[in-house]
Amino acid sequence: MREVAGTSKRGYFKAIKAAKNKHWSSFLLTATPQSLWTAKRFAYGRAQPRFPSLPGAETPLQMNRVLLDHFFPPKEPFSPPPRLRPDRSAPPLTTDEIAAALFKCSPTSALGPDGIPYSTWKQVNKVNPSILLHVLAPLVLLGYHPASLKGSNGVVLDKPGKSSYGSPSLFRIIVLI
Repeated sequence: MREVAGTSKRGYFKAIKAAKNKHWSSFLLTATPQSLWTAKRFAYGRAQPRFPSLPGAETPLQMNRVLLDHFFPPKEPFSPPPRLRPDRSAPPLTTDEIAAALFKCSPTSALGPDGIPYSTWKQVNKVNPSILLHVLAPLVLLGYHPASLKGSNGVVLDKPGKSSYGSPSLFRIIVLI
């Protein structure tokens, strides 16, 4: 009984495959230049738009601005502190602390805002630890964090499984500090 069912099943699927091939061959034999594009669409499907359409964004640069405004709304400008004053209660920075911090950094990680890899900073510290100490100690003493170190890079990814991407809320941002 199972053998008969298996033979019938195979015959059924072979008949479907043969009918599809016959139909496709006859379609291609009678194809016109216009219907070839239809055949291509059947074979490969419709191409997804390269850039989603967001309201007010016609170009990639405008899309960038819309997404940035959505994820990072403009804030009120703040006034900088009047004058940096040394914090005498801050413990002094040591070369051992710098060496320990550099030891934790991977020499193959991405470059920072200065464009210098950690492997270079490690070599500088190994050759002359006082160089980094003289650069960083005043920043620690004044409690100053340079603006160049406050920036980050972000990558915008679309949330999977959405039927359309017409709103910035259908994206997420991954921030690389």
